[in-house]
Amino acid sequence: MAAAAPPPAPVPAPTTLPNPTPTGHPLFARVRLADPSDVPHIHKLIHQLAVFENLTHLFSATEDSLSSTFFTSPPFHSFTIFVLEVSPNPFLPTLLHPPSDPLFSPITRTLILDLPIDDPEKETFRSVNSDGFDVVIAGFVLFFPNYSTFLGKPGFYVEDLFVRDCYRSKGLGKMLLSAVAAQAVKMGYGRVEWVVLDWNVKAIKFYEEMGAKVLEEWRICRLTGEALQAYGNAAN
Repeated sequence: MAAAAPPPAPVPAPTTLPNPTPTGHPLFARVRLADPSDVPHIHKLIHQLAVFENLTHLFSATEDSLSSTFFTSPPFHSFTIFVLEVSPNPFLPTLLHPPSDPLFSPITRTLILDLPIDDPEKETFRSVNSDGFDVVIAGFVLFFPNYSTFLGKPGFYVEDLFVRDCYRSKGLGKMLLSAVAAQAVKMGYGRVEWVVLDWNVKAIKFYEEMGAKVLEEWRICRLTGEALQAYGNAAN
């Protein structure tokens, strides 16, 4: 009887090298200073914010009224707006596209998504500052200086923070708010503050996870409309 054949030599396990390029669908995001050409998009975003907050009955802003009040002072001295742009393509380096203000350089970030985003309003929000690329505006933040007598320092008050529906829950709202916080730190300011509707539980949780303290004991007091006119006339 012939001898049994020896067992085959062990085959080394295949070596898996890390993939140097991320898989998925990249989305490139940029936060930049708004300029007057952005007013039509900002107006639409503010209206969408009013719809989201069920406050359209208070919405009366027009493109003309925004144009007449925005961009009347240098950035960070008065009302300042950062717009959030997204694109499937990388943005041009800052050296090739100098910032419009020396105090702020655009902030870029790359997100890797499992699925591409279907933006039904892509053409409506196509950016006029797209540099010839496929860039759309996805959100904005509007803020302005205030002052804390307790800290003895100025700060920033965030009036509006909004990301369009199809771009939410991807860290873009945090990117906008972080840009404001970074600017406050850069300028030596003491704090950034804003308000949130008490029914917006998701936003409250998001802010708390960022480290923000929600001051439930405070209430907003506001004079507007006829009451504002009445008190204004009484002072004369």
